[in-house]
Amino acid sequence: MGKPTGFIEFQRELPKDRDALTRIGDWKEIHNHHDEAKLRTQGSRCMDCGVPFCHTGKLISGMASGCPINNLIPEFNDLVYKGLWQEALERLHRTNNFPEFTGRVCPAPCEGSCVVGISRPPVTIKNIEVSIIDKGWENGWVQPRPPARRTGKKVAVVGSGPAGLSAAAQLNYAGHNVTVFERDDRPGGLLMYGIPNMKLDKQEVVLRRIKLLEDEGVTFKCGVNVGQDLPVEKLRKDFDAVVVCTGATKPRDLTVDGRAAKGVHFAMEFLRANTKNLLDGKAPDATISAKGKDVVIIGGGDTGTDCVGTSLRHGCRSVTQVEIMAKSPLTRAKDNPWPEWPKTYKVDYGQEEAAAKFGADPRVYLTTATKVEADENGQVKAVHTVQVEWKKDEKGVFGPQKVPGTEKAMPAQLVLLAMGFLGPEQPLLESLGLERDPRSNVKAEHGKFTTNVPGVFAAGDCRRGQSLVVWAFNEGRGAARECDRYLMGRTELP
Repeated sequence: MGKPTGFIEFQRELPKDRDALTRIGDWKEIHNHHDEAKLRTQGSRCMDCGVPFCHTGKLISGMASGCPINNLIPEFNDLVYKGLWQEALERLHRTNNFPEFTGRVCPAPCEGSCVVGISRPPVTIKNIEVSIIDKGWENGWVQPRPPARRTGKKVAVVGSGPAGLSAAAQLNYAGHNVTVFERDDRPGGLLMYGIPNMKLDKQEVVLRRIKLLEDEGVTFKCGVNVGQDLPVEKLRKDFDAVVVCTGATKPRDLTVDGRAAKGVHFAMEFLRANTKNLLDGKAPDATISAKGKDVVIIGGGDTGTDCVGTSLRHGCRSVTQVEIMAKSPLTRAKDNPWPEWPKTYKVDYGQEEAAAKFGADPRVYLTTATKVEADENGQVKAVHTVQVEWKKDEKGVFGPQKVPGTEKAMPAQLVLLAMGFLGPEQPLLESLGLERDPRSNVKAEHGKFTTNVPGVFAAGDCRRGQSLVVWAFNEGRGAARECDRYLMGRTELP
């Protein structure tokens, strides 16, 4: 695929992001774009590797290797190299309902398993993907495709995040009448309120695709908390099938003295309020503000990074990100071989911005919080930490052990907890009578997505636990396929 010698002739090249100190002054997307000539050159680096691993979508050592939705990556790279953009878009849409989302927020496990990446920097798959769909929107190639006929079957999708949207899109293509219920005031779930605007623009990207789904026949009902505003008995009576895509929204809490101090918030409280205020035309920091404050973020990952970037845009005085894990190596470790996801040191946009503003990466590693200290008014004023080392304790259990003499107090007037999620919220699952697995997720086999209740399916993080957006798309499409089979006795959905 591509130019046979392209990966030898050309180096990996990504467009430079907007200047870090400039972009923290607004909420616009951080990325710039390559011109067509450079994109075609990058597409030419996709080698004729014989057995491409980039689109396999396997779990290796518990991590994604290759694209979980099996994008036809060598094909669209070759088409971009040849300048056949409309054909590349058609290939991309065969497997991916929303490439403008994955092209912006997916961590690109496809690149981690790229064969070129064994000995050279991998192909810029993610950037090529987003360039294809952006060009498609710009040229009017992305148009509503309502189904030619309707089956008369009605399906309810509960939750409008990544899994819910992909399930709704696929079920609508199959001709069913799809209604998506969302308890928030806008559709999109994690895509709307869990990811900041500078990573994924809400008006120009998310709501644009929602509008297309509506034009294709999907109905969205926001502000409806199924199980409260809409009894599950009525839901089951009014619809022929239900697909549960509620996500894993129960956050992991910090169990230390002083947790109840004012100014300690879950990361999603902070991020959601910021985006909602921005969309409502209010000051983004009107609800929870980092302006002029020392911010301590406990936890890493994308959510921690998003808290860093958002705090900087509020105008924080300082920002520190506390991570209990060790700093990753610069190159693959021996126990992390290709085509596993490379667990290497990365500087994301938030850390880059913090370094530009304050002179250093905000992350401190091998450190855990031991106490939150409040002032006389109950307002947080410091976070006490200690360094840890990972080793076996006296019982032989491997874990973080505190290092005596490394205690420290960090000034903080705002503390954000970004320590991941424990699973789905339970009330709706209980009212539907759904069985749960030992991790409190809905019990439904991957590939079948059927629950213990006939006609009720589950997909996304509420089934598999907190995971990547692209896995949610995989599951939403899969649940739609099995739901269609249940309704019609057969299915043509992929």
